[in-house]
Amino acid sequence: MKKKSFKRTLAISIAVLLTGTLVLTGCGGGTGEKGADANQTYDPNSALSLTWLNILHTASPPTDVIQKKIEEYTNTKITFNWVPDASKEERITTALASGQLADIVTLTLLDNSSVRSSLKSGLFWDVSPYLDDYEHLKEIPQEVRKAASIGGGLYGVPFQKDLARGGLVIRKDWLDRLGLEVPKTLDELYEVARAFTEDDPDGNGKDDTVGFGDRSDLKYSSFKTISSYFGASNGWKVDEQGKFTPEFETPEYMDALNYSRKLYENGYLIKDFAVTAKTDQQQQFVQGKTGIYTGMIDISKLKNLAKGIQDGMQVVPVNKISKGDGQYHIWSEGNGVGGLLAFPKSEVKSEAELKRLLQFVDDLIDEEVYMYMTGGIEGVHYEIDENGAFKKLDQDKWEADVQPFSSSRPSEVTYSLKDADPDKELVNQMVKENAEFAVLDPTVPLDSATANEKGTELDKISTDATIMYIMGQIDENGFKQAVQNWRNAGGSQIISEYEEAYKSSNP
Repeated sequence: MKKKSFKRTLAISIAVLLTGTLVLTGCGGGTGEKGADANQTYDPNSALSLTWLNILHTASPPTDVIQKKIEEYTNTKITFNWVPDASKEERITTALASGQLADIVTLTLLDNSSVRSSLKSGLFWDVSPYLDDYEHLKEIPQEVRKAASIGGGLYGVPFQKDLARGGLVIRKDWLDRLGLEVPKTLDELYEVARAFTEDDPDGNGKDDTVGFGDRSDLKYSSFKTISSYFGASNGWKVDEQGKFTPEFETPEYMDALNYSRKLYENGYLIKDFAVTAKTDQQQQFVQGKTGIYTGMIDISKLKNLAKGIQDGMQVVPVNKISKGDGQYHIWSEGNGVGGLLAFPKSEVKSEAELKRLLQFVDDLIDEEVYMYMTGGIEGVHYEIDENGAFKKLDQDKWEADVQPFSSSRPSEVTYSLKDADPDKELVNQMVKENAEFAVLDPTVPLDSATANEKGTELDKISTDATIMYIMGQIDENGFKQAVQNWRNAGGSQIISEYEEAYKSSNP
């Protein structure tokens, strides 16, 4: 159990003895409305049983090794309901519609229309009045709280993420073999993709390599990163008069489309990207089929997967590519917000229960729990070497015991570790550098009723048109027609609503 100060524990004990009020030991009972149980107190050290509907970013759920450590530290018993990342949209929206929720619900799809509608409907507690009562939660910056809010309400504890993590991993040994430098411009990047496809970078005398690997998720594919390099807006462009333009109607987006289409036409972008999952994209890279991978934060994963397959593989992370003007841009996912830890009123029925759950989330940000969820158990999963660097002792054991929890940390920015892998440490520094030229999405703190209702459906129109254009299935007129279809189906109304919301928040 987590150790508290004697003074704090004594004060709590006296309060409980004097008032004779409830000491919370689990969830249940109450009205679900703030202030309805204002006379009810809670003990932040009390035993707590909770359920957590959480996203699983690995192939299998974790063992119970780290869960037991977390439970011991936080004095809780946790029942996880893991939702695979690949099916999270369907599973989460179904859970919201059916009311089959949990005490804590991980919501990462804050731009999903069903999720936004559920948050606005009053289904979840607004936690903004409570955050400042907790050691770590009170440190959440106001700009992060604003970015995570919907319609003025903060319906969960924001996952704090680095502002922008985008970048590439490129085969350094292939560059060296072909006499190429690490690319700094889009033209140089294109030449690398060409050479990796046509000039036998692995030296086996076979035509069996492709420059760019990729995957079907457009947001995390090469295209979103390339569009950033061209200077495209992140989702929406706002001019000085507050007029909104969707990114896919900007010249920079079209430049990125034509660049990606040319890559695809010449075979420098893998042909089956539209039906390729992330794990397959990784396998293509580590098996030596592709030489450019989008997602520099995965560099350690890629190196580990390559063991026994390509032991001589050398890679280099790249975070700064310009279109030739020396200016750098990279899109920011959620403006530093990775989602919400939300508390449904159907499960968390009293203010006292909410406060105890918030204490649990606050405890997860303590350094000891952070290390459990990041590195595991010292001496078993990791060590801190003589240079003060973090080093995994057993990658397979870490992946089985720890990795699934790493994406569940409420904050990834409160602490920092020096990585013993120089490539991963370089990536960590590049992620920090990205904040200097990150491109924010202006609609993150805004609300649009039409986007809440139809946004996901409308997004599919622009996404499908983008993929079809890259693959040569439609021309520029066909793409413009898809944009018009988007506008006619509700896009024009979304623009108007965002402009009005922006005007109200920026008088």
